[in-house]
Amino acid sequence: MSAESPASSQGLLDRIAIGISALCLVHCLATAVFIGLASGLSALLGAPEIHRFGLAIAIALGTVALGRGAMQHRRFVPAAVGGLGLGIMAGALFVPHGMYEAAATMIGVSTLALGHYLNRLALA
Repeated sequence: MSAESPASSQGLLDRIAIGISALCLVHCLATAVFIGLASGLSALLGAPEIHRFGLAIAIALGTVALGRGAMQHRRFVPAAVGGLGLGIMAGALFVPHGMYEAAATMIGVSTLALGHYLNRLALA
């Protein structure tokens, strides 16, 4: 019977969060492509509700994974980088829907993923 170590559990949370960040990035890129190709489908993918829901998940995972990591390894740069990414993502909700919103969201998601990556490195 082996108990999962805190570092192993933390690494799993960061891997999940990085994966979700990657999915968000793909979603944003796909939405931009679909806007040009199929306006009906892009309206569904670009719905503000999807962005609010995604941000809520990102905040929850980021708070848990980055917060736990900071407490374990005592390095707060990963949490600060991730927090900046979350802030950029939140700010994107207030930009008019379109190219600038997509760009801000992709920058925020990438910054958040970098924070989770730094968190994983700090745990190693």
